Amino acid sequence: MNSVAFTGGGSGGHVYPGLAVLRKLQTIMGGNTPEVFWIGAKKGIEREIVEKEGVPFYRIPAGKLRRYFSFRNFFDLFKVIGGIFGAFFILLQKHPQLLFSKGGFVSVPPVIAARLLKIPVITHESDFDPGLATRINSRFASKICLAYEESQSFFGKVNRDKIEVTGNPVREEMYTADPAKGRERFSIPAGKPLILVIGGSLGASQINGLIRGCLPDLLDKAVIVHQTGSTDYIESEDDNYRVYPYIHEGLADLMAAADIIVIRAGAGLLWEIATLGKAAILIPLGKESSRGDQLRNAHFFEKAGAAKVLSGKQVTSENLRALLKELLNEKKERKILGAAASELGEKNGALQIAEILKKQLEKIE
Repeated sequence: MNSVAFTGGGSGGHVYPGLAVLRKLQTIMGGNTPEVFWIGAKKGIEREIVEKEGVPFYRIPAGKLRRYFSFRNFFDLFKVIGGIFGAFFILLQKHPQLLFSKGGFVSVPPVIAARLLKIPVITHESDFDPGLATRINSRFASKICLAYEESQSFFGKVNRDKIEVTGNPVREEMYTADPAKGRERFSIPAGKPLILVIGGSLGASQINGLIRGCLPDLLDKAVIVHQTGSTDYIESEDDNYRVYPYIHEGLADLMAAADIIVIRAGAGLLWEIATLGKAAILIPLGKESSRGDQLRNAHFFEKAGAAKVLSGKQVTSENLRALLKELLNEKKERKILGAAASELGEKNGALQIAEILKKQLEKIE
């Protein structure tokens, strides 16, 4: 039976977009849909997400790739080698016609193993500038999909011919999200502004602290729904402040209902907000705790007039409170931000990438 392997992980930001491509491929191929399966880390969020979707999941060892010196690099090198061997035998047994990589450190071993087995590889990068995993994977890929036109400058001339600018894939439910259902499901009073705060699937301690510092001045003006992550979860007794460790069901409808969304600047959520055309305040991870990709994502959206950004020394509860008050009072400004975001999110990335996969499969046949 024909099959397609998918890989990627380390965070939901790699898995959900990959699943969006997988589902879109199944849709456009209909009765000719190949068997699909996912290769991911033994320990990681991807297994739970993928298996919940009913997609077969195969585990491999995964070592994190770091650009800086760390003794952990030595130990993780053996995990990467183990991952290559593990992926090699999975791919040898399943022998898919194609491997699609959504990135993250777990994707590198399957991509290398696929190259060794002469299985075509298509890889996608969500961020404005490519991460180390994509830089490695691009050397073995027959096609490199990018979210931004400007990102092509990060690749050498050898790889330029392999590039397709597709935008970022987002979950299908973002295209059918219903704000009325979101308000009804979460019991948001009609006419009351809604601020949605999302720190990612695991929460974000910095954002959690900032929002709590703003509460006294905001709860008489809006309902705040806050996903904190399980570590920082504290139950709220105020009906205008709804706290959840993680919002599993109805998130798309809730996002569609929101007047303002406060998030980091991970590519997945950013493009979901763009698809929905929402006003957003971005608080990206800085270079002290990341490679700076979120800063560059946020800067791109800010430059396009599609979001407000707080970074570096600007990140205080006072500044966040001032921005939230400004946007709550200025409906016209919210609309301008949302319209600019919507322009960036016009590309249906999942469909474009699925079409590329379909064409590749047809070539092989």
